[in-house]
Amino acid sequence: MTGIYLKLIASAALWGGTWVAGRFLGRSMSPFPAAFLRFALASAFLVFLTARLEGGLPRLTRANFPWLAALAATGIFAYNALFFAGLRTVPAGRAALIAAAIPAVVALCSAVFLRERLGPLKAGGVVLSFFGVALIVGDGDPGRLLSQRLSTGDLYIFGCVLAWAAYTLVGKKAMERVAPYGAVAWSCILGAAMLLPPAAATGLAKEAVAAGPATWGCLLFFGVLATGFGFSWYYEGVKALGPTRAGVFINLVPVTAVFLGWLLLGEPLSGDLIQGGLCVLAGVWLTNRRPRPLESR
Repeated sequence: MTGIYLKLIASAALWGGTWVAGRFLGRSMSPFPAAFLRFALASAFLVFLTARLEGGLPRLTRANFPWLAALAATGIFAYNALFFAGLRTVPAGRAALIAAAIPAVVALCSAVFLRERLGPLKAGGVVLSFFGVALIVGDGDPGRLLSQRLSTGDLYIFGCVLAWAAYTLVGKKAMERVAPYGAVAWSCILGAAMLLPPAAATGLAKEAVAAGPATWGCLLFFGVLATGFGFSWYYEGVKALGPTRAGVFINLVPVTAVFLGWLLLGEPLSGDLIQGGLCVLAGVWLTNRRPRPLESR
């Protein structure tokens, strides 16, 4: 399973890099045009990648179309719409803390809807990794952010959490009918189609023509690496490990985002960040640790 774990870690690293690339892209392009171009590029790349690895894009049928459309509606359209709406008013640190609830929500929903067993070891790992992210974004005081009242923007970010949890769980069922790369490719194609109307209404053509080389470089990073490879590797992990054990790797995203911010943007690397990162890594290890026979009994 080493290859699966490495791919999940790589996905988190790529998604962490989107925060750095997104800072530049946000200054040069509106949210919906950026989201549409990201998934349009990802769709083209994934069609090629799926043909190489799985022999071609699977056909849409009555059996698989509802699941693939649900993937597009939750993980592509809804997540991006709610994410951009929430970040208009919610500080990035607070949004990251709310988004850190994704593994816990995935684990809870998996236990409820998929009847996946959530033992004390996995539960402890989820809680520990969540606490680690809280340390990072709360500057050593998790309760400081939690003590504030929820705003409309907070509710949008909570919507992102639910949308990604649904994307993960629906993906588990979708891959019973479609291979991982085909599922991700179709979710991006259908999601880009859903994003096109609001993107066109908010200046897609004008902004695409005005975009410079650096903007297109960021879009290629988003589309090919963060989406094309990142989503595909994540779904390989979901298929191999289950939604709960794969979903906890998402807590590595803010850790890598802050590290890359320190490395590439010169942002400070504090003791709280190091402590929180160690908690996240320990939580991921606990959630994916296989209990010994005596522990199982």
